[in-house]
Amino acid sequence: MRRYWVEVIENLWRRRRLVWLSGVRRVGKTCLAQSLPNIDYFDCELPRQRRRMEDIESFLDSVRGRRVVLDEIHRLPDPAGLLKVAADHYPDVYILATGSSTLGASAKFRDTLAGRKAELWLTPMIAADLDDFSIPSLERRLLRGGLPPFVLADELPEREFQEWADAYWAKDIQELFRLERRQSFLKFAEMLMLQSGGVFEASRFARPCEVSRTTIGNYLAVLEATFVAHVIRPFSKRRQHEIIAAPKVYAFDTGFVCYARGWHTLRRDDLGTLWEHYVLNEMQAHLQTRDVRYWRDKRGHEVDFVVAPRGRAPVAIECKWSAAHVDTDGLRAFLHQYPKATVLVVAHDVTRRFTQRDAGLAVTFVSLPELLTLLGGGRA
Repeated sequence: MRRYWVEVIENLWRRRRLVWLSGVRRVGKTCLAQSLPNIDYFDCELPRQRRRMEDIESFLDSVRGRRVVLDEIHRLPDPAGLLKVAADHYPDVYILATGSSTLGASAKFRDTLAGRKAELWLTPMIAADLDDFSIPSLERRLLRGGLPPFVLADELPEREFQEWADAYWAKDIQELFRLERRQSFLKFAEMLMLQSGGVFEASRFARPCEVSRTTIGNYLAVLEATFVAHVIRPFSKRRQHEIIAAPKVYAFDTGFVCYARGWHTLRRDDLGTLWEHYVLNEMQAHLQTRDVRYWRDKRGHEVDFVVAPRGRAPVAIECKWSAAHVDTDGLRAFLHQYPKATVLVVAHDVTRRFTQRDAGLAVTFVSLPELLTLLGGGRA
């Protein structure tokens, strides 16, 4: 059981009777939903279940007073209609609806459930999940990724990565977006995995993928809507010396990054970039937001991530596999422009917070759980 996520769902049900659980294919939505206590589970991929829900009122009458899981609810002809009737007329029915994409990715859901639902994004496996599944090392999670079947497999599941991509195109992309040019789209996705964490320039992808720059922009929007790519935009107060227009793009999962790069084992030099991806995943999971930024100035100083909660000073975060020999030039430049900011280094080998001075700059080193607590997304 993924205890962290079960607790989150229970808390959301105390606020809203409708909870939408989204996340990429094979991230574990169905297993999580089935692990909830005292639920009635319905698989909307099954024709007989869809027929049962054609008469919405009759179906909802049959589950009064129950907690209901509607798995793959976008398979229904009118999923939003069912959820709207449940929210407005059945106060004793609690529903967890699951799907691979955001609500906004499908025309079936647009502008119909505002104020009626809570949303939960199930990310690839976080640290709490590693404990629940008894994963022996973080390195295993980094190499194989955070999709439970992949990290739990006896051998490195290379074939499954390609099978996942094929199913993603056939089921998610074709059903929701009906794109053409399968080869071009999947080539673009593979190139993003190879260059994950880098600055995005659409023109660099257009020629290899044999499509226009505009089409590349559309492809990126689709990957972002389906949680397969994360577009990290620059943090800026539009000062003259700051980079304000060039986003960075991260792949959704370290396993796919390793697969695209042909990594079968991890060298020490590989761990830094994968740790950066892992930290981003933890922040997104616990904060339930995609509004994480990065910072760069025109002199080349850079900070991995910036989190700027409304009404609070920004938090600048550098991700390092080891706390030894950390270059603080980027944090120093950021603090010069934002003197009220908090500057942090989150390192894999830090177990307890400490502060280190470097030429007058006080930098706080924290563990990942401490970072999440400081950002308001962890549990003390």
